[in-house]
Amino acid sequence: MESFALNLKSRTKELGISQADVARRAGLSERRYSNYVTGRREPDLATLVRIAVVLQTTPDKLLSLGTDDPDSEPLAQQRIRAAISVLSAEDLERVAIMVEALADKRHTSPE
Repeated sequence: MESFALNLKSRTKELGISQADVARRAGLSERRYSNYVTGRREPDLATLVRIAVVLQTTPDKLLSLGTDDPDSEPLAQQRIRAAISVLSAEDLERVAIMVEALADKRHTSPE
């Protein structure tokens, strides 16, 4: 499971989120998640799936069972998707308004 621990570290770094954030978003204690990151323990399947959802990847990729192809979605979109997965409906509405305003500005501004 050493590759699993390395994959957890790598993915959190790619997304720019802390281990504490991953633990919180997955409904785990920081200590429990730390055991996975250090390779001391292995998660059960349900926990593995929750962690994969938070990290916007698949259990296969975390376990190094999938292909080595990079994700087709740009990293910035993956980071956004990971962050919004824990927002409330009210916060999501605010984010949508901001993104739409940015898109409208880009669409109407000369390049």
